[in-house]
Amino acid sequence: EPSGKVHGMNDILITEHLIIPANEIQVAFARSSGPGGQNVNKVNSKVTMHWLVRESQILPDPVKQRLIALAGSKYCLDGSIQVTSQEHRDQPANLRSCEDKLRKMIHEAMKPIKKRRPTKPSRASQRRRMDEKRIQSNKKAGRGNASWEG
Repeated sequence: EPSGKVHGMNDILITEHLIIPANEIQVAFARSSGPGGQNVNKVNSKVTMHWLVRESQILPDPVKQRLIALAGSKYCLDGSIQVTSQEHRDQPANLRSCEDKLRKMIHEAMKPIKKRRPTKPSRASQRRRMDEKRIQSNKKAGRGNASWEG
């Protein structure tokens, strides 16, 4: 059972020129399923972070589209990206972990797409391919002509 939005949530620094404002982020806490002994049943250390990426104005549209594609199942129908962390035993560490995951996804989406340069197979590789096809053809041609006497 999540305990709602975090109070005093800070902006998330992505790069020195790119900051996600705190008002675009929602954070919920829940009981974690990880290690922690008896403490695990008492402390809400799991962190779930939602960022309304679709309504955010900080990213250009092409980057936003790549980010949504990269997010895959982390992209929700409400237009947000959901990141969860329960690796650590305390809430602040899981909060940092969520921020890091989100930061990493955004950095990945910001990388320019490399354009594919079409290449031709080399003459040697074409020759090898044709030789292999000839060998295979001869191997198969030698089959099936044997007459079986039963």
